[in-house]
Amino acid sequence: MPTVSVGRDRLFKALGRTYTQEEFEDLCFKFGIELDDVTTEKAIIRKEKHLEEEKPSEDEEWIYKIDVPANRYDLLCLEGLAQALRIFNGIDPIPTYSVANISKESMHKMHVKPETSKIRPYVVCAILRGVSFDEVRYNSFIDLQDRLHQNICRRRTLVAIGTHDLDTIEGPFTYEALTPPEINFVPLKQTKNFRADELMEFYKSYYDRNRTVLSLPPIINGAHSAITLKTKNVFIECTATDLTKAKIVLNTMVTMFSVYCERKLEVEPVEVTYSDGKSFIYPDLSLYQMVVPLSYITSTVGVSLPANTVASLLNKMQLHAEHSVSEEKQTSFIVSVPPTRSDILHPCDVAEDVAIAFGYNEIPKAKLASLRPQSLNQLSELIRMEIAMVGFTEVLTWILCSYKENFTMLNREDDKATAAINGNPRSADFEVVRTSLMPGMLKTIGHNKDHPKPIKIFEVGDVVLLDETKDVGASNRRHLAALYCGATSGFELIHGLVDRIMEVTGTPFVSPGDETGYYIQSSDDPEFLPGRQASIMYKGKQIGTFGIVHPQVLANFDIPDPCSFVEINIENFL
Repeated sequence: MPTVSVGRDRLFKALGRTYTQEEFEDLCFKFGIELDDVTTEKAIIRKEKHLEEEKPSEDEEWIYKIDVPANRYDLLCLEGLAQALRIFNGIDPIPTYSVANISKESMHKMHVKPETSKIRPYVVCAILRGVSFDEVRYNSFIDLQDRLHQNICRRRTLVAIGTHDLDTIEGPFTYEALTPPEINFVPLKQTKNFRADELMEFYKSYYDRNRTVLSLPPIINGAHSAITLKTKNVFIECTATDLTKAKIVLNTMVTMFSVYCERKLEVEPVEVTYSDGKSFIYPDLSLYQMVVPLSYITSTVGVSLPANTVASLLNKMQLHAEHSVSEEKQTSFIVSVPPTRSDILHPCDVAEDVAIAFGYNEIPKAKLASLRPQSLNQLSELIRMEIAMVGFTEVLTWILCSYKENFTMLNREDDKATAAINGNPRSADFEVVRTSLMPGMLKTIGHNKDHPKPIKIFEVGDVVLLDETKDVGASNRRHLAALYCGATSGFELIHGLVDRIMEVTGTPFVSPGDETGYYIQSSDDPEFLPGRQASIMYKGKQIGTFGIVHPQVLANFDIPDPCSFVEINIENFL
């Protein structure tokens, strides 16, 4: 959870009253945030320098460190936090934000050049007119940018925010990508001109009509248009690789600080035109409406509440709700979601806000009705118990593995139609979603090869296979795998384990071709020793394989002893 540091006295002034620490902690708890720490500026500095603690002097400002939900971007600054708490306490109504009604001809323009599409393809802009800054407001404005950069912007990799003094620049503006020698400007907090190749190898930049560089996103803004305490008109631009997040960031910036504009809560739009001729006007401060049945809210929260009470609770959370009755006499709410509440995505989010406003401590305790476990999980537990009772130890391995472990080290080839490949792996160990439990089991043996023999382990877990019939393009399969490692192969033990599993599941052994039970037949899988492996056939379909692991596969996993292995898709028994 992000932590927001705000001055206690400034916060209390914005809230319209003072609180004891206990009272404020109680308010935070009711609203769904937490007062994490109470400190001072000097105490923070002393802690960073590892100096001894000292008793705060009377003139030091107390700092409240407040933990807020990671998806509540409107709570990352004093303005948003105070506004939310005042509405929650019933002091203020829900604010109505508006976009200035000006013609397209009068709007400032941002022209996007085609070369930016290969780097950071999106840009959104807006203008705050007649802003009144003082030192506290200015610092809060800068701090909100930093917190957004660290949070939703993912350290500027997804979105980079630029803020400029509009009176020092002249539109129309262009957003373009140039080679480093072509860019020359004074970076923020610098006095010397820099060429872009002195700052980075290659990136993109902004110009006004006079070819003055405004910023070099996502590295740094230009000093020429830097905002100051005297700035009255602020031009905000956000470049991004994710347009949705860019809109959220822009809306958060303008809604939080439009309260200081000459025309309160009003934002001036900017027209963004792309190279293909398409144009868009930002920001979009329209309300997003969602229909949520009253029955859904009350069943989710666990409390029977009248419609008027639910509407009042939602208003406390900045959600305007109007209830209506359908022809089927079902009461529903049309919930209007403001641009500050980008975290409201689903009716469950609305129900959660009702629960917060009602008070979690006020929800009566009740015993849940008996929940029937899923049949697949029941079967998995049954099989786990049986295999454990015959002397095998359960292991739990990663569902992600390296591409090499999933294919090459098992003597398998990638048919490009089976494995789900991770498009952006954190490391080489997590490149592929496993298609078999075998890599994890063999890695476990390889890391425990000095353990006394024999080693008998098993795992019941999911594998993932590509599946075009599913909306996500892949499906989970529940597999059972067991491995015996010892001085001898233990093939007969694995075969006996297969028979025991079939006996437990009530599956009789039948003659080949009979689809009333199971039988085994020879197989030719590359991970097993030829002639010492078999396929398990169940009702005419192969559900698994067992045999002696191929010596080359054992060598790939640095295992010196023979191993026998079985893997079965247990979903077929349901």
